Amino acid sequence: MDRALGLWSVVLFGLAYMTPMIVFGTFGPLATASQGTTAMSYLLASGAILLTALSYGVMSRVYPVAGSAYTYARRSLSSGVGFLVGWAVLLDYFFLPMVIWLIGAAYLSSAFPAVPTWVWIVAFILTTTVINILGIAFASRVNFVLMLVQLAVVVAFVLLAARYVAAADGAGGLAAAAPFFQANVPFSASVAGAAIAAYSFLGFDAVSTLTEETREAGRTIPKAILIVAMAGGAIFVAAGYVIQLAHPGFEFASVDAAGNEIAQKIGGDFFVVIFLATLVLAQFSSGLAAQASVGRLLYAMGATTCCPAACSPACIRNGRRRLSTCLSSAWLGWPPSGWMSPPPPPSSISEPSWPSRRSISR
Repeated sequence: MDRALGLWSVVLFGLAYMTPMIVFGTFGPLATASQGTTAMSYLLASGAILLTALSYGVMSRVYPVAGSAYTYARRSLSSGVGFLVGWAVLLDYFFLPMVIWLIGAAYLSSAFPAVPTWVWIVAFILTTTVINILGIAFASRVNFVLMLVQLAVVVAFVLLAARYVAAADGAGGLAAAAPFFQANVPFSASVAGAAIAAYSFLGFDAVSTLTEETREAGRTIPKAILIVAMAGGAIFVAAGYVIQLAHPGFEFASVDAAGNEIAQKIGGDFFVVIFLATLVLAQFSSGLAAQASVGRLLYAMGATTCCPAACSPACIRNGRRRLSTCLSSAWLGWPPSGWMSPPPPPSSISEPSWPSRRSISR
């Protein structure tokens, strides 16, 4: 593979897979589970994820090849264990893009109810497949633009929430401890919330699948994994803290649409439109990264006959270099995955009920 990626390209790939805006999509369920101590739940989850990130960093330094957990298990334990781990991870990598595309299609169907949902799903799959087929360097440039937009909206959301809190409670209201500690909330509630908060970090380890396309991978990949985990944790804790201040407690008109409700409160209708449009872009960016990971895991497993020979390096050298990406898109778009029956769209933007990842993955 062409080693075209540097440190920050890999970091942005990992952040795109994680989707920083998921903090808004999961805020309602997380605030409910943690009883209003969202920031503490994210802090606890960040600590656990950092330990995992350090472990991945060590393994990616020892085994600087594509394949992530599959390669680590196969080389450090046995080929049998690697086989089981590889297929378990592959199923995870397949199901998550399905969820990503389904959510993105649900958002667009809500905005354009006249267009069938399957049209949006097919459009997502075809677009991400074409971009990934054009190469990791091109996909990295597209991802860079999408991530800038997403991060800009995350910052805008946090600033608007901070302004709302300052207007209501003064500047001192931004220094409250309630999102971390509350006298009437047991610590066990924050721990329960951390189990949900950990879901927001899904995909940070996927950067290890880019090992064979990264310059100086033995040093770059461990750094990238750690930076992605730390950056994600910082974004989630900061955003969770300010949003919890803007909306104390955990009562919502719709738990799964809490982010939309708060966006309406702090920024009005115009910001809600921007917020929802960026959610669609965030889903596209995440789907792009997720599909890239699937293709590279297929490549690594094909190299050791754990997958069909068509995914092997020999076939890639013989001219079918993008075959694993095409196979992943065909599998991910297969109708039995359930995307022909999407959740019902919301009736209006003023009363949003757009689904979060959690509501669909259930």
